[in-house]
Amino acid sequence: MANQTTDIFAISTSALKAQDERMKVIAENIANATTTPESRGARPYQRQVVTFKNEFDKALGAYKVKVTGVSADKSDFIKKFDPSNPVADAQGYVQMPNVNPLLEQMDMSEANRAYEANLAVITASRTMVMKTIGLLN
Repeated sequence: MANQTTDIFAISTSALKAQDERMKVIAENIANATTTPESRGARPYQRQVVTFKNEFDKALGAYKVKVTGVSADKSDFIKKFDPSNPVADAQGYVQMPNVNPLLEQMDMSEANRAYEANLAVITASRTMVMKTIGLLN
């Protein structure tokens, strides 16, 4: 039982770490959603995306989740008409980050639910272990 419980904790902990990393990246995206480039011709902040993969852990004999990286979203930047802005181009447009706050909020909500689900698995497993120990005493 102890080995299976340890396995459950390890699997769920890997998911907690992955979702934590995802939430950090989403928070960075939201924080930079309205920033402008530092100078004319410079690129604005580019939205970041976390990628995951399942990785087989031979010691556990089970798959765990792993963050494989954080990469730049290749979608187009947003053009905002603001001729008074010092970084505006000749037509008066400023390139803004390719961050959609609504999409980021949805991603954050999904990451939060996944985090909570894995935390619930750990809590339930811990409760079962404690009840089993109580029965053995």
